Amino acid sequence: MHVDPQAPEITANDFVAMMRATKLCVLIHDADTKNILWANPAACEMLGWSVTELRPLKANHMSSSAQQYDRVIGRAWLQEAVDKGASRIEWHYRSKSGRVIPTDAVAVRVELDRGTAVMVQFRDIEREQQIERELRLTTSYIDALARHTSTIALMLDSAGTLRFATDTAVARIGATPNEPLGPLTDYGRLWLEGRTVTWDEALARANPSTAIQLEVAHDDGTSVWLEGSLESVQDAGDHALLMILHDVSDRVQGEVRRERELHRENYLARYNAMGDMAMAIAHELGQPLAAAGNFLAGVRARSRSLAEAGTVPPEAASQLSFGVDRAVGQIERASTIVDAVREFVGHLEQVDQVVDLGDVLDQCLHFVRLRAVPAGVTVTVHPHPEPVLVRCERVLTGQVLLNFCVNAIDEMTSCQQQRRELTITTRLDDGFGVLTVDDRGRGLQHDPFEESFTSKAHGSGIGLALSYRVITRQHGRIWAEPRDEGGSRFGFALPLADDEE
Repeated sequence: MHVDPQAPEITANDFVAMMRATKLCVLIHDADTKNILWANPAACEMLGWSVTELRPLKANHMSSSAQQYDRVIGRAWLQEAVDKGASRIEWHYRSKSGRVIPTDAVAVRVELDRGTAVMVQFRDIEREQQIERELRLTTSYIDALARHTSTIALMLDSAGTLRFATDTAVARIGATPNEPLGPLTDYGRLWLEGRTVTWDEALARANPSTAIQLEVAHDDGTSVWLEGSLESVQDAGDHALLMILHDVSDRVQGEVRRERELHRENYLARYNAMGDMAMAIAHELGQPLAAAGNFLAGVRARSRSLAEAGTVPPEAASQLSFGVDRAVGQIERASTIVDAVREFVGHLEQVDQVVDLGDVLDQCLHFVRLRAVPAGVTVTVHPHPEPVLVRCERVLTGQVLLNFCVNAIDEMTSCQQQRRELTITTRLDDGFGVLTVDDRGRGLQHDPFEESFTSKAHGSGIGLALSYRVITRQHGRIWAEPRDEGGSRFGFALPLADDEE
């Protein structure tokens, strides 16, 4: 430290003046007798005694009567300062008025002209202790709130990192207790106004607060939905955010169920309309197809007679006959399709039937092969040797089978040619008639029956969700599972009809 040689020296009187001016309380004790020799004005003011009144007082006169402030303990503390040079203690003085004053006191050995003394410096810490008690109490309240409340509360910094979470919040978001939490987006997706958003987008909307949703996905494919508010909190320049949430999973799942029910109702109405339209088309097409066949039969007879009369060269007659035969074949094929459509949708009113699953399969096979052949998919059928009689809705059960097959064919169009194999099997199994559809596609990525209807641009709309409803409302089971050799298996089982039925 640089000392200016021209500066005047500080005298003993200057030190006395500074000691009198300081707000730190000072008492001077004799090192041997521990009697008070002197006190500065700050000490006199706090204790309420003058220096003259203080000199004859002992520790028991000016200290709390509590056992830990006994005179023996006070003298030992002062002696420790004499022996070691300094000693510190929390001491409770008692003023002239009887007020007990908690202090932080430091005793220091000093060498005076008159001999060794102990200088005690102390300050009132009552206010500090009160603040500390309030902080401990507040901390205990917060700890109890964090551990026992059902409220889901999160504190985050401006970067989106979690700084605090109640125990309920830790459990809901799937965090590990007593471990660093990390970014909120590690645990779920943020939603604002029905769309997913980044943390930065949510932060920008929290001005000062915004409604928010947090979707926490589980490994089993389900999600927990938390909804509440994100509020910006600024204190002394620190930017923090408070997120208060509550679990609305039941409500969100209910909305999803209601939406699915609406889709199903719309589908059923559309399906009935499709049936009516198919019947009308089949009826209207039957007559013109029959007429076209009759016309072609007349052309064939006429060409044969002209060839026999020598009017038409034999080669031209042969070519004409070939073309007519092919046209007749296509008309017959169209008639077969029309008959299949009429058979398929002609009995929608029969919703409680005893049906052979083999018949349902036979009626659908034509449509399955129409879809499979252009896609290069080989269709193999393993029917049960005996009738598999079940009680079901023939048309809708057939639609479920078609849905399984069409989905499998579409799935395998992206696979190599040698993997494009579709296998349909019917069998009996412990009181149930079972039908399965196996493919060799990419396999299952999630529970397919959670999807709501078709996601394909040109799908019929039934979807696996409605297939699930069709089978389960007939007291059956429906499932999907991966195959060990690759691909997936979709199947359903319906209770067998009674023998009398």
